Amino acid sequence: MPKISVEVPQELLDDLDAHVGEEGKFVNRSEAIRASIRKTLDTLDEIDARHGRIDDE
Repeated sequence: MPKISVEVPQELLDDLDAHVGEEGKFVNRSEAIRASIRKTLDTLDEIDARHGRIDDE
């Protein structure tokens, strides 16, 4: 799996960390970030579909 490096504002990282760990929904930051990316991409696909921008070949 490729690794990437990104800069994240501390405020976002703090909010993310509130959902990670034994008391959180996610096991680690990577899992939380992957889930967020997947959800964002699904949302963008839905928006594109509504606007006729999806090419179903």
